[in-house]
Amino acid sequence: MKTVTINPVTRLEGHGKISIFLNDEGNVENAYFQVPELRGFEKFCEGRPVEEMPDITSRICGVCPEAHHIASTKALDAVFHVDPPPAAKKLRELLYSAFFVADHTTHFYVLAGPDFIMGPTAPKAERNILSVIAKVGLDVGSSVIKHRSDALDVIAMIGGKRIHPICGVPGGVRKPITEAQRAKIEAIAESEVEFAKFTLKIFDDIVLGNKEYVNLITSDIYATETYYMGTVDDRNRVNFYDGKIRVVDPDGIEFEKYSPADYQQYISEHVEPWTYLKYPYLKKVGWKGLVGGKGSGVYRATPLARLNASEGMATPIAQAEYKRMYETLGGKKPIHSTLATHWARLVELMYAAERMLELSRDPDITSPNVQTLPTAVPDEGVGSIEAPRGTLIHHYKTDEQGMVKNVNLIVATVNNHAAISMSIKQAAEGLIKKGEVSDGILNMVEMAFRAYDPCYACATHTLPGEMPLDIRIYNQQGVVTRTIRRP
Repeated sequence: MKTVTINPVTRLEGHGKISIFLNDEGNVENAYFQVPELRGFEKFCEGRPVEEMPDITSRICGVCPEAHHIASTKALDAVFHVDPPPAAKKLRELLYSAFFVADHTTHFYVLAGPDFIMGPTAPKAERNILSVIAKVGLDVGSSVIKHRSDALDVIAMIGGKRIHPICGVPGGVRKPITEAQRAKIEAIAESEVEFAKFTLKIFDDIVLGNKEYVNLITSDIYATETYYMGTVDDRNRVNFYDGKIRVVDPDGIEFEKYSPADYQQYISEHVEPWTYLKYPYLKKVGWKGLVGGKGSGVYRATPLARLNASEGMATPIAQAEYKRMYETLGGKKPIHSTLATHWARLVELMYAAERMLELSRDPDITSPNVQTLPTAVPDEGVGSIEAPRGTLIHHYKTDEQGMVKNVNLIVATVNNHAAISMSIKQAAEGLIKKGEVSDGILNMVEMAFRAYDPCYACATHTLPGEMPLDIRIYNQQGVVTRTIRRP
């Protein structure tokens, strides 16, 4: 049996490797995805004052600190039984919308873009942002940098810092914004809306205008039937900041809809000894392994999953793009094509920019009333938001003094762990035949992984007593003769 290894997987946040095993005929026998890095936040947050959690957990990742900061802050609201004033909620959501603009821009142009703009089988040296800029032009590259930077400026105005914001407190935010800041944010948001339109036009011209790419997106190689999860408002429209969690089955029929605080009634986590990542699954269906379909509890929580789990977008241009995406890709919901996640991500980019503009024009946004001071004894609370990569849950338990006793984090990428593993294997099986493996083919296997925009710096949190060790001893024929394991 021959082993093909992709190590490290490229253009992601964190570290991972893919091992593909070929049988004697050169076809794929199996494929495994492993995450070798470890983060211990769930354990070393224990014993800390709970009000420190938004600042500590934002350090989980430098790519999506806003997601952890806001989810943690919402968990503090629940721990202290306090409801923030309207201006505080709107400022949090405004910051968060700016974050989505910056994050989705980064993924499309820097991480995923090279696969489509340069081509899936382009030479490795050309699959990067510099080649993308050379192809689309310096003006486009400058616009990408400018609009991402402008979004970070909004985060800094509200959050106090461009990275690792410090604004969140129980019951609100630390400070209001001024009218001058509001006017600047409004101007930035207007520009971000135009930038989102421009980005969708690039996707139309380069991706949808290429029949080969469209065939790739809709091919069976990249199609996996699962359940889909996302947060929705009271009209079942996508919402990043607040709402109920909705799950639809592979036919698009509502399967569950629940408040984030009740997540443990609906979600369980399966553990395998060979990876630091857990495998969440739907309790009502159960863990059936890495298989898809209605009979498996595997679900996805991605930009495409959010759109599949919703009944539309809450802003007008994004809603029009939402309808166009489904009509173009067959007219049915849900869409199971993993690579369609890139299009869904751009629909969300449009929504985030429009929502920024709406909030910047809200008359309450400059209100000085931005915190309701807690008075209740702290105990337990859950905070949930939609991270760019999927649903994110922070769950804290404290003693009466507000010291953390227990932390559970279900990170966006962890929700997708099972589906990512399935997508990798399916792509490998469809692409590798008779032992023919090229760099281009391996990149196309990575594309199945990369569509999820996975963040493994965020996702690995279990801290065992000592590092697990697995040693395999091979003879000269390559056969394992002995395995030594330390659990």
